Amino acid sequence: MTYVVSDIHAQYELFLQLLGAIKFSDSDTLISCGDIIDKGDGSVRLLKLIKNMPNARCINGNHEYGFLKYYWGLMRESPNDFDIVLKKLREYFPGDGALLEWDTVDWLESLPYYIEEKEFLCVHAGIPLDGNGRAVAPESATREQLVYDRNFKSPQIEVKGSKCVLFGHTPTSYILPDGSSRIIAYRRREAPREGCKITDFYKIHLDTGAYISGVLGCFCIETCKAHYVKK
Repeated sequence: MTYVVSDIHAQYELFLQLLGAIKFSDSDTLISCGDIIDKGDGSVRLLKLIKNMPNARCINGNHEYGFLKYYWGLMRESPNDFDIVLKKLREYFPGDGALLEWDTVDWLESLPYYIEEKEFLCVHAGIPLDGNGRAVAPESATREQLVYDRNFKSPQIEVKGSKCVLFGHTPTSYILPDGSSRIIAYRRREAPREGCKITDFYKIHLDTGAYISGVLGCFCIETCKAHYVKK
């Protein structure tokens, strides 16, 4: 099975709880849509865990991008003093920053800003639409558009004729009338009512606001079911 999650935000134990709840195994695949870090005290532990999972794939969100911009700035200021740079990078994470090593920094820098498959596309915040309401080719979008987009989350934004887009960035509790923390799956108008496959949806909003709500969810591509754990 393929599970997609977003905005874990350093909730290390909650993420382990989610893996247990879905009985995640070596035959499964995990895709993270960014914002693994910040707002919790387990940023580096979580990065190291996911980096070492052979069946995990990740993209950078706005928080990883912010960290990398900070890192690039330090390198411009102290291009030859790697010890000072690493010391400051460790201080960036007040919870477990002392665990940060260069291999994790290099891994973050190597991550893409989108993952595209035959039937779905994973971004962090959103993707621009063309004049016909179709998602543009992700390689033509800027990093800033992919990690900072504030419009795509709107329920009024419908992606027409394109593959399903999975994204996070903004807690769904800000969108749902009842303020609940659950994944929102937007079904295509023309999709059949019986059965369920990923192509029946035009976008999946994944951010359950784990650092606020204590709820972390993921979406299974094959079953189109959401799975949740709570602190």
